[in-house]
Amino acid sequence: MSIERPTSSQMTRRLIVLAAAVFAVVIGQTQVLLGWGQSPADFAADGDGTLRVAGYAFAIWGLIYLWLLVYAVRQVLPQTGESLLIHRLGWPSAAALLGIGTWVIAAAFDWEAATVILIFASLVAALAPLLFNAGAIRALPRADRDRWMTVWPLALLAGWLTIAAPVNLITVATGNDALPAMGSPTVWAILAIVVVTAVALGVTQRLRTLAYGLPIAWGLLGAFVAEQERNPMLGYVALAAAVAVLVGAVIMTFRLRSAVERAT
Repeated sequence: MSIERPTSSQMTRRLIVLAAAVFAVVIGQTQVLLGWGQSPADFAADGDGTLRVAGYAFAIWGLIYLWLLVYAVRQVLPQTGESLLIHRLGWPSAAALLGIGTWVIAAAFDWEAATVILIFASLVAALAPLLFNAGAIRALPRADRDRWMTVWPLALLAGWLTIAAPVNLITVATGNDALPAMGSPTVWAILAIVVVTAVALGVTQRLRTLAYGLPIAWGLLGAFVAEQERNPMLGYVALAAAVAVLVGAVIMTFRLRSAVERAT
C-alpha cells in the first residue's frame, strides 16, 4: 500500500468521491424514510410479471451503502496514501455513486427509460475499472486495507448492479409490453439469469474476490424465493444459478488464489 501523500488535485478528487457517496446514501435513505415517490422495491414490482425478486433482497443496499461510506471516508483522510487503486478507481467510483443516487430519483418518479440508462451506466462505471485493474487487485495481500476498504465496497456495488441492471431492463420491458415476441417471458427471464451467472463467474475468475459474487448470489436467491410458487421452473433455475455463483466464487477466490500464491 502506498504511503505517498495525496496532492491538492488528488484531494479534490477524493472530496468529490466523498460527496458523491454522501449523495447516493442520503438520496437512497431519505426516499425510504420520507416515502417520496416509489421505493426501488415498488418500482420493481410495477413490471415484475416476467422476473420477480423478493423485497427483502433490496435490504442489501444498507450493507452496500455502509461499505461505500467506509471507502469514501477512508480515501479522503490525508494519511491515506495515494495507492494505485485509490488513484485509478477514484473518478469511476464517483461516476457510479452519482449514477445510483440519480437512479433512485428516476425510479421514484417512474422515469423508466432514465432508470435503464442510469443503472447500466453505473454498472459500467463500477465494473470496468475493476476489470482493467484485475492484476493489481489479485496482487493485494489478504489483509491489505485497499482490499477491504476499496475493492470490497466497489465490488459489492458492481456485483449488485450486475443483477439489478438486467432485472431493471426486464421490468421496464414487461411493464410496457415490450419483450420480444420470439420467446416467452420465462425464456427471457432464464436467459437473463444465465447471462448474469456467466458474467458473475467470468468476472470473479478475473478479480478473485468474493465481494463481487456475493450480492449476485443474494439477488438470485431473492428471485428463487419470489418465483418458486408462481413459476417453479424459473425459481429453481434461479436457485441453481445462485448456488453456482456462490460455489464458483468461493473456489475461484480461495483455491485459485492459493494456487497462484504457492506458484509465486
